[in-house]
Amino acid sequence: MKGAIISKINLVPKAIYTMKLHLLFIGNKFIHNTSLREYVIRKIEKKINFITEITYFRENDNSLFLYLEKELNATTKLIIVTTKQNFSTIGKLISTVTSDNQILKENMLIPSNSSIYENGTYLLEYKNSITNVLHVDEMLELPEILMETKEANAVIHIFDEDKESALVMLMPIAQMYDVHIEILILIDGWLRIDIDSKKYGNISKFINSAKQLIPNKLISASNIVQYMIETLSKNQKKVSFAESCSGGLLSYYFTRNSGASKILDGTLVTYSNELKENWLGVENKVLEVYGAVSAEVVSQMTEGAMNVSHADYAISISGIAGESGGTPLKPVGTVYVGVRSKTNHKEVHLNLKGDRNYIQHQSVLFGIKMLLLLDKEMFF
Repeated sequence: MKGAIISKINLVPKAIYTMKLHLLFIGNKFIHNTSLREYVIRKIEKKINFITEITYFRENDNSLFLYLEKELNATTKLIIVTTKQNFSTIGKLISTVTSDNQILKENMLIPSNSSIYENGTYLLEYKNSITNVLHVDEMLELPEILMETKEANAVIHIFDEDKESALVMLMPIAQMYDVHIEILILIDGWLRIDIDSKKYGNISKFINSAKQLIPNKLISASNIVQYMIETLSKNQKKVSFAESCSGGLLSYYFTRNSGASKILDGTLVTYSNELKENWLGVENKVLEVYGAVSAEVVSQMTEGAMNVSHADYAISISGIAGESGGTPLKPVGTVYVGVRSKTNHKEVHLNLKGDRNYIQHQSVLFGIKMLLLLDKEMFF
């Protein structure tokens, strides 16, 4: 993984943004400590919103100097995340590239030309590049991200439309209000649209016009689960989950967001048929006749989850995520998802592709989408 670009994301054409944002991790811990790495990325995306590239270097990689020289001489926004131990070493490399020297500021050795600095972080402008260097270690809060972004952007989600139809509807509006849109398919029937303003663009008017065109299919929110939490909370509604093959992942999608405790009292992860019967009240006859992976079972799972929790809504998931466990009649990727309110319920049969984890994530996204569509009056 020496100097390898692990992820490169190009969301918009270069003509729209004059400077890309490049995130550079230096240190073995950022390669192997997934939770620490994801924490850093979340914090940066919350502040900046747009990461063009992510690159990883191990400690003592001899190619790092030449790589930094290339980046610092480019038109680039660069965020360098390293360990406290390597913080001054990175500063020394940057000083060499920029013909500078390091001085002591705030008990840190940093390049003397640093324009802004705080504990554990500094910002440096050189030629056409802007660089923010931070030191991060385990179980510590991320230092302040000093880099700002001036790009105007927003996210909307559209449901029950295919990508081609969405493009036909939205492109004329995008041209009218001078914005660029990028449409991504999350799952069938769920599109994420990233919106970026051009020089004279008006994102707000674009979203309002799109909402008028498809009022029962569009939600304006970057984080759809956070939006659901806030909507349920505002309407004093609660939701419960009954999970099998997703193993609590649906619950995690909600509990990783602030405010989840207001709308979720708990979830039931019932892998065995015995617990499906004892905890959720799924009938033994239904399990025997249809099997645990069936529409009939997920229907009773949502009913049972609502009964034990007294929630207003429920989502249930049962399936075969793999890598083993499939049969000719129910191969790996066979998943049933159910949703229920106090007045309505729906179950779907999915044939998903991918490895175990991807199938689990797809199952959760289908459950979220189905709940939104079950009560359009509240969520849309």
